[in-house]
Parts: sequence; structure tokens; C-alpha cells
Amino acid sequence: MKTPAFLFAHGAGAPSTHPWMHRWANRLAAVGPVFPFDYPYMEERRKRPDPLPALVAAHREALIRVRKTHDGPVVLIGKSMGGRVGCHLALEEELPAVICLGYPLCGGGNPEKMRAEVLLKLATPILFVQGTRDSLCPLDLLKGVREQMKAPNQLYVVEGGDHSLMVTKGQLKAAGETQDEVDERILSTIREFVTNQEV
Repeated sequence: MKTPAFLFAHGAGAPSTHPWMHRWANRLAAVGPVFPFDYPYMEERRKRPDPLPALVAAHREALIRVRKTHDGPVVLIGKSMGGRVGCHLALEEELPAVICLGYPLCGGGNPEKMRAEVLLKLATPILFVQGTRDSLCPLDLLKGVREQMKAPNQLYVVEGGDHSLMVTKGQLKAAGETQDEVDERILSTIREFVTNQEV
């Protein structure tokens, strides 16, 4: 089995150089090579994300670049918006898996603005990593969507995690653990998920 590479997309509000992205890129490197990238609007320091078609096109260009340097499978992984755009790209490209770190199911946290259509069209295996405090993705709503999905899908729940999968200090203290330990469990789940896809 060839080593998978991770094409790592950032969320709407922070670039690939953000400390959160750095931390996760370093963790993922224990599983395979990691290729973070920035969408054009972020490179140009514009605050508002580009329209979805432009984001998907930029994601595809990044995938083409990775495929030129990595001869193994490429897994799409993204924080929030980056995961959602990856799902759209997976409708058009043959990929072994998509991983969403905090999928933004509800636009602006509004349950009436569901972003489920792409998930229902998806055929690529997908792993959702979601925090129980994430207002952008209430777990009961995600459960309903997952039951309708045709793609093989898996959910890993981070107890007390927010949209960035960060657990409160009080909850960490009560559980007698650290954020690093929480993140290591997430990484173990990612490693197992990727291995099970036989990528």
C-alpha cells in the first residue's frame, strides 16, 4: 500500500500559516506527507471567500500540483470551509477519501441554511470530526444527513469540542487530560480511517 498524502485546506477565516493549521499539519505528517495550500482570496488578503466555483477550481489546481510530486493516493482534508470545498471537488475527481475537521453544515449557524446537498451527492468515503459544542454543525442534524448519504461515512465526536475541535480548559481538567491527548485520539481515528480505505 502506498503512503497517502494529505491535501490540507484551511477554513474561511485563517490561512494555512495559522498556528492551528500548523499544529495539525505536523500531526498529520505522522501518517503521510502533508500539502497545505491557500485559496486565492486568502493569498490576496481579501477577507471574503471567493464564490464556490472559484474555490473548487483552486482546490483542483492544488490537487494537480500534489499529484505531480506524490505518486501515491491523495486524501482531501480540510478545516470547516476547506472540508466542504473538498467535498465538492470529490464529486468531480476520483479520490480515496475526504476528511472534514468541523464540517460547516449550517451556514452562519442557521439550521435553515443547510449545506447538505453536496454530502447527499457524494460517493467518496468521508470522515467527519465534529465537536459537541460546534454551533455550525449540530450533531442531531448531521445524524439525519448521514442517514440519507450514499457515501460510506464515519463520525468521530470530540466531547466538548468547538468548531476548531478545542475543548474547554475546565472540561479538560475535569477529564484529567490535555488538548494534545484529545488531538492524538483524533489523529488515531484519521489514521485508522485512511488505512481502512486501502488507499
